[in-house]
Amino acid sequence: MTASADHNDALFRYLLRLGDTSHILCHRLGEWCGHGPIMEEDIALTNVALDLIGQARLFYQYAGEVEGKGRTEDDLAFLRPERDFNNLLLVEQPNGDYAKTMARQFLFDAWNLLLFRALERSTDARIAEIAAKAVKEITYHRRHSSGWVIRMGDGTEESRTRIVAAFEQLMGFTAEFFHMDDVDRQMAEAGIGPDLESLRDPWMADVEAVLAEATLDWPTATWSVLGGRHEGRHTEHLGYLLAEMQSMQRQFPGLNW
Repeated sequence: MTASADHNDALFRYLLRLGDTSHILCHRLGEWCGHGPIMEEDIALTNVALDLIGQARLFYQYAGEVEGKGRTEDDLAFLRPERDFNNLLLVEQPNGDYAKTMARQFLFDAWNLLLFRALERSTDARIAEIAAKAVKEITYHRRHSSGWVIRMGDGTEESRTRIVAAFEQLMGFTAEFFHMDDVDRQMAEAGIGPDLESLRDPWMADVEAVLAEATLDWPTATWSVLGGRHEGRHTEHLGYLLAEMQSMQRQFPGLNW
């Protein structure tokens, strides 16, 4: 493989990781539509989901161009099997109660904001443009989710119990935020993406500050798991999610509205 082909393959895989993570979380949040605890939250989570699908579309469109095989954003979103998806394991986890949804969202938002701020400085102009727009959206996402963490942690005994349990169930998935493989290293060396390890300390500082305001301790869970973003190894939940999300396109290939 030539150097140019190797670079394009790495860029393609990197773009899929970004697109897949936004896409899968979008679907999870969309499951709350019509089921939010209050009308304002129903609308708020739907808006976050719409932001995420917008980001996913831009990354999929670019990935299709880089791949050069004629695949569209719809092909990449709806016609790939489970093992071909490279989203973070955290975002495929079931919604659970509202505390679990908000804990998952905050852990992700705090990291995602740091990531996209770094991507604004990407040497790839297309990625930098996508990130510049997305940062404005993600800033709101983080403010919204952190507000709920604080509200639940410093709220009633019931809300506190639920948010503590949620963080214990989810914190182990965050190790994947900072794990680097050859694709990540190649993108970092080219100035296209950041060294993910460099995001660890500011992410921990942000999470610790919000937990402190919520009068919560750092979760005691010591387990961690990797595999979704780099190897396509997922929890059992992704298969069910994709079966639902992809059913229309697979039953009616090439359907146009």
